[in-house]
Amino acid sequence: MACPICGKGSQPRYRPFCSKRCADVDLAKWLRGDYVIPGPPLDEVPSDTNDEEKG
Repeated sequence: MACPICGKGSQPRYRPFCSKRCADVDLAKWLRGDYVIPGPPLDEVPSDTNDEEKG
């Protein structure tokens, strides 16, 4: 299996990545929001609770 970041062979310790560096690069992409699911943007993000549970 090739590393999804640099294309080198993956190492069992960091699978599917080849090194800690590539794993950290991938994590940074997630944290910056570089990975997104295609679709129309949401105008408002629904909350986890509704008004009935608050009162």
